Amino acid sequence: MPATVDAELDSAAEHGRICALASRGQRDLQQVVAAHPGLFPDPPVDPAMLGALAMSTAFIAPWCTAEQLRTANHTSLWVTAEDWRIDRLASSATEVAGIVADCVAVAEGGTPRADDLLGGFLARIRDDLARTGTFAELRPRWRDEVHRMLTADAREWRWRLDPDTPPPTAEEYLANADNYGATFVNVSHWLATGDADTLAHLDELTAASRQVQEIIRLVNDLASYDRDVKAGDLNILTLGLDRDEVRRWTGDRLARCRNTLAEVARSCPQQAAYLSREIGFTTGFYRMTDFWGDVDQH
Repeated sequence: MPATVDAELDSAAEHGRICALASRGQRDLQQVVAAHPGLFPDPPVDPAMLGALAMSTAFIAPWCTAEQLRTANHTSLWVTAEDWRIDRLASSATEVAGIVADCVAVAEGGTPRADDLLGGFLARIRDDLARTGTFAELRPRWRDEVHRMLTADAREWRWRLDPDTPPPTAEEYLANADNYGATFVNVSHWLATGDADTLAHLDELTAASRQVQEIIRLVNDLASYDRDVKAGDLNILTLGLDRDEVRRWTGDRLARCRNTLAEVARSCPQQAAYLSREIGFTTGFYRMTDFWGDVDQH
């Protein structure tokens, strides 16, 4: 066979393997959703969203097994539930603060209330992580990521809905990108699967992840502008920048991130590849669609 045919066969076989990995992840997520019907309304958490979440983790870390991707899949799903709870359902700053406090308490090791579905699922993720030998030592890092993400989401809630809180500048909005949840997912994945080198360089990896997270935030906002405006959500395009300026911001940050990932690759080549693939997959995905289902039906 010509070399090009062999290459296409090999490429398609690898893509098929990754899609099979994603299919296993999606089936697991469907079981989670079925066990927590009050936490994951459909819409927006429809089969397409579950498939997209599982596809993203599989293509970002195709060297992992389905079991190794379980934490990344579950934390990604938890982020959608947390986002829906705060952004769409919470009706007051007091309610938002209560959600944050309850979830942080669970991250610290507390037992969620029986009626706290969001905290209950977070406790399940925490307990899965606790089965790793290093989590007891590193749980404060995980707790900090939970706190950072929830605090950022609460801040955005105030920007949107608190009449006494002025809207952010574009710079302030982007600096709040922890509410996107990517770094929480990444740190959770590394805690679940990381080898000694990964865990020894967790500070550098987390810092690199935050750079990646800002890029994804910008790419997401370019893709979701119409939906965000319709829903009353914040978007960087509503904060004084046009599309060309946002693309320049993205390009500038991508150039810096390339340098960062080149440094990371010296000590953690697989995790540098993971973060690079996260940018690449997300950029390609958002050119066509996003993760959310039809929220207008809810």
